[in-house]
Amino acid sequence: MPTRSVATGLNHSPILEDPTPASLAEWIQEHSIDEIECVTADFAGIARGKVMPAAKFARGSDVRLPTSIFFATISGDWAEVPHRDIDADADLSLRPDIATARAVPWASDPSLQVIHDLYDGRGHPAPAAPRHVLRRVLALYEAKGWKPVVAPELEFYLTKPNTDPDYPLEPPVGRSGRQSTGSQAFSLSAVDEYEAVIEHIYDYAEAQNLEIDTIIQESGAAQLEINLTHGDPLDLADQVFLFKRLIREAALRCGCYATFMAKPMENQPGSAMHVHMSVVDTKTDRNIFSKKTGGASTLYHRFIGGQQKYFPAAMAIAAPYVNSYRRLIAYQSAPTNLEWGIDNRTVGLRAPKCPPDARRIENRVIGSDANPYLAIAAALACGYLGMVEKVAPRDTVSGDAYDKTRDLPKGMLEAVDLLENCEPLIRCLGREFVRIFCEVKKAEHEQFMRVISPWEREHLLLNV
Repeated sequence: MPTRSVATGLNHSPILEDPTPASLAEWIQEHSIDEIECVTADFAGIARGKVMPAAKFARGSDVRLPTSIFFATISGDWAEVPHRDIDADADLSLRPDIATARAVPWASDPSLQVIHDLYDGRGHPAPAAPRHVLRRVLALYEAKGWKPVVAPELEFYLTKPNTDPDYPLEPPVGRSGRQSTGSQAFSLSAVDEYEAVIEHIYDYAEAQNLEIDTIIQESGAAQLEINLTHGDPLDLADQVFLFKRLIREAALRCGCYATFMAKPMENQPGSAMHVHMSVVDTKTDRNIFSKKTGGASTLYHRFIGGQQKYFPAAMAIAAPYVNSYRRLIAYQSAPTNLEWGIDNRTVGLRAPKCPPDARRIENRVIGSDANPYLAIAAALACGYLGMVEKVAPRDTVSGDAYDKTRDLPKGMLEAVDLLENCEPLIRCLGREFVRIFCEVKKAEHEQFMRVISPWEREHLLLNV
């Protein structure tokens, strides 16, 4: 692996006390910014958008993208979904969220990226836009006087460059000159193997004013986990969106790839995006998951009950690709059901040991490949439904939850069918979003089914 190089571009992101277009324009001029990246997330969480001269952005120039960005599959094809704007591929307008302005530290010239929200031709928020889907769910909480708090944990693998998809992925060579074989969870020596990548991640995160809680070695070969501090769901979803791009860029600078595939390597654990969730009362700022006496509240149990009742229908969002379901296998460091337990990592819903004011539930089902806006929105929607519908949870599991019945779908089409037929979840997330999302997932499955795998050639070619 090449040695560490100094990150280029800006050293610090703008910290605007008054995040307005005028203050950003002034900051751009003071810091001689050349380019602005106007970005937004598609269903896959890929950054879509346009790059423009900073002077043009500062003048408030109109930025638009075609409606079809939400009809594109992960392979670049298109799903056929009836829609009033799709035949003409009408434009969506991008409106900057100035508070999200951050440096692009890997750029060769001083640049900023600004996350944008999407609006249709009638001036309404685009219902399929992932940021809007999350805002829609947060509005449900706000109407009840509640505010969710989340803390994502993002797992990923480093791999050798792979330019031929017919060949399996391999761990990169570390500073010792050897490849990792895995089974080194929490090893500091294993983290040090990829010191160059990790230092780039820290440098880029500092430049973008992104706070990292910890980076650890996970149990897979060259598998790392980055933990983020708890906070506002939209802000944390923005951070995960930015971190995925940041981590990929850091890896490329060091001669390797970073992948967020849920199951990139055979015989290695998959990668998850565990999300810790709690809810506070907006008037008192008190965690509503705990009673004043310190015990677990009724709302806490109902939130868990909502996860158990509705999250199977959210699996198409939490595990959005065929590959996602290869991760959800018993005894492979991933859950197979939505049982819950205290400090139990075999369940889908883990209750960490913590003081009453930090009481939370950790959803361990969500894959690292999920769109952070959509996955967090879906998980919070399930908890919301549990609280308002007064759903009681099942009893806790103290032992091995893998012995319990699987209640998660086993594949993509099963998950899509559950989502399409879950009316309460559809109402929370938005009917048009769910309709378009499910059709895109069906189209991706059809594309996958056209591919003949090595397993089929090995076992069927001469035996059937």
